[in-house]
Amino acid sequence: MRRAFKATLIGGCLMILAGGVAFASGGGGGGASAGGGASMPSGGGPSYDPATEYAKAIAALKANDFKTASRAASHVTDAVPTNPDGWRLLGVAKAGESDWKGSRRAYEKLVKLAPDDPTSHAGLAVALANLKDAKAQAEADWLKSKAQACGDSCPDAARLKSLNDTVQSALAPAPAGAPKPSAMLDRSFMFGGAKAGDAAYVQAVSLINERRYDDALASLSKAEAAFGPHPDILTYEGYAWRKKGDYAKAETYYRQALAIAPNHIGATEYYGELKVARGDIAGARVMLAKLDKVCAFGCADAEELRRWIDAGGDPQKN
Repeated sequence: MRRAFKATLIGGCLMILAGGVAFASGGGGGGASAGGGASMPSGGGPSYDPATEYAKAIAALKANDFKTASRAASHVTDAVPTNPDGWRLLGVAKAGESDWKGSRRAYEKLVKLAPDDPTSHAGLAVALANLKDAKAQAEADWLKSKAQACGDSCPDAARLKSLNDTVQSALAPAPAGAPKPSAMLDRSFMFGGAKAGDAAYVQAVSLINERRYDDALASLSKAEAAFGPHPDILTYEGYAWRKKGDYAKAETYYRQALAIAPNHIGATEYYGELKVARGDIAGARVMLAKLDKVCAFGCADAEELRRWIDAGGDPQKN
């Protein structure tokens, strides 16, 4: 029987139950007995909790405290360098400080991580324009092409028009005394807060149970915009991509989750299942040995991964 996921809101803290194991939002992977995460592991984890630093950066941006936002966003990128959210915040914060070189570096990294994201290219275009770099035009052209392909009626039409207008304002010579284009290219990630993020997360879990993985990923993206690179969110993003058959992308999310919370039980189990699906039984056994240490005494996650290993794949399909 296919395992179902359940999400429950308890006192403003989102609890995710999968196979009887709870993952708590707010801190990451947690200790061996908790199976989820009110606290960071003592060894091997990053110096900063990226979800906490992400929240600090958002609060600072709302207050136009770009220096504090930049510092907090840098902590996010240090902790999870392959996650785009921290780089997006850092690009905005650096632009707010008029540190255009710093903003350019952040957006260049973001474009590599999210090459199809219009905000990434718009932010890079604005940074390059302020540096009088001719490469800004190429980014503007990319954005214009994206808007033309979208047309006037696609869901992103208004957003793309706004981004295009901002980029063109940055490229055009500004009349004397005219205000500079806003460094805040996209304010949507700053609003909604934890309540909207929790709602998106709960919806994503329901969509995963319905095997609507594309819709689930869209909801998880909204949750991540609210909470930043939280290991629970990353784990479910990896799960959805694995179910869609994109093992490479799934692995990036599992690795991000485990970089933040090395003892995260869900990420460890699912990464082990991914390794089985790829034929890496030895790698899966490493994940199982880890689960046996951090999730002993009737751990459903360890038993599930053990079934995958014994079956050489998804036991429900064999």
